[in-house]
Amino acid sequence: MYLSSCDPSAWCTPRQGEARLGQTIHALPEITNAKSYRDALDAAYQQGGRIAILGVPESIGPRGNLGRSGAETAWPAALKGLCNLQATPFIASQELLLVGQVECEDLQQQAAALRTNEPSQLNALRELCSQLDQRVMQALVPLFSAGFEVILIGGGHNNAYPLLRSLSEAVNTQVAAMNLDPHADFRAREGRHSGNGFSYACTDGFLANYHVVGLHEGKNNAESLRQLSDTGFTYTSVHQLYQGNWSEQLAALRAQAEAWSRPLGIEVDVDALQGVPASAINFNGLTIAQAYTYVAELAAVSHTRYLHLAEAAPSLHPAGREAGDAAIAQLLSELVLAYLHGYQRRRP
Repeated sequence: MYLSSCDPSAWCTPRQGEARLGQTIHALPEITNAKSYRDALDAAYQQGGRIAILGVPESIGPRGNLGRSGAETAWPAALKGLCNLQATPFIASQELLLVGQVECEDLQQQAAALRTNEPSQLNALRELCSQLDQRVMQALVPLFSAGFEVILIGGGHNNAYPLLRSLSEAVNTQVAAMNLDPHADFRAREGRHSGNGFSYACTDGFLANYHVVGLHEGKNNAESLRQLSDTGFTYTSVHQLYQGNWSEQLAALRAQAEAWSRPLGIEVDVDALQGVPASAINFNGLTIAQAYTYVAELAAVSHTRYLHLAEAAPSLHPAGREAGDAAIAQLLSELVLAYLHGYQRRRP
């Protein structure tokens, strides 16, 4: 098993008279094999766990897409932000399960030695991304099969593919995705990377419905847009969002997700948001409030099964790593709360 457990109490700063999420959330013990993993998940589900949190600290996918490293630093920043939240009745910590993180360090080290301007080395980098896919799926398929919803944090948008595939295989049907992203990530199937997770998922038969929210038509090549259209998938451009009423647009997005009537994944590429340190920082993006309401509204849909928070890169903050860690800790923990708040709205 390429899975490491996390001790949540080690990530929080306790204060007398208060309880932090890191002191109350349940975490999986160290896992040695696939059977012990399934058994631990079944036990956690029986004890009331419903939403699993998993980290993937990697930047192999973004580099395979000719982008920058940095996404490997999102998971520890998010973990610190989450574990230091106050444990209150507004956060159903008894339903959360901290699974841990997918082990990526060996692949990261191999990737660090490869240059993207050499075709053979770029192909090798993309092969490492395929290996990463397998490790992520090894963690995800048992989670979805056990009935958990998943919040996956960290790494590039390449991890959309193992999410979609794992969910589809676990429920034995094609699935749907709504993606807040200036890019469709529908590039050519030229070897796995962060720019083609959805095109691979579609061609491989796992993705039936797909809509991109906030797509920037000037940041997608013509072939990607053509393939997206030919497949019957759709998007709302960022310029439409600029000129429209967000509440009305949000209601339309939820109605579309409801109409699909398929297991739904909520995708967020944080470079859709203004000024957030990411693999491709965006100074013309949407607001954090829009991202929060997008996640919360779609999380209230009864057949939603996961939230994916991708591409955050604290080390790429213009003011340095420390500022980036603080910004990403706040942002990603807030988007996790958005999912939890939407999830709680499903109940009668």
